[in-house]
Amino acid sequence: MSNLILPTHVAKAVQKKKKEEEKKESAKLPEPTGWRILVLPHKGKGKTKGGVYLSDKTIQETQIATNVGLVLKVGPDAYNDTDRFPNGAWCQEKDWVVFARYAGSRLNIEGGELRILNDDEILGTVEDPESILSPVTH
Repeated sequence: MSNLILPTHVAKAVQKKKKEEEKKESAKLPEPTGWRILVLPHKGKGKTKGGVYLSDKTIQETQIATNVGLVLKVGPDAYNDTDRFPNGAWCQEKDWVVFARYAGSRLNIEGGELRILNDDEILGTVEDPESILSPVTH
């Protein structure tokens, strides 16, 4: 639809509908409590550097073994302890973060899994999740 020229009132209606659908989708996600952070592990591109397409099962296994993810939600008490975090928060919503391979609790959802991590289990942030090498795709 991006190539179509729509009347302004139709374009606004389409944007409004998209926003409502996004709200409904985000409402389905669990709300992290306390000092916890909700992270969506990175799936990867589904293809190796050499151009070989990966099966759905391989992509799912890669997502389980990954240690990079997108921060979806941050709990209300995350990074509030000034003794443990004197420089402030280590990450915020929509940041790509690095975490230990087996860190956090795993929640299966349609299309993959989510992880709930403690605020101190974040090891770092990255600009591009593809910059972290995956043993399967590289």
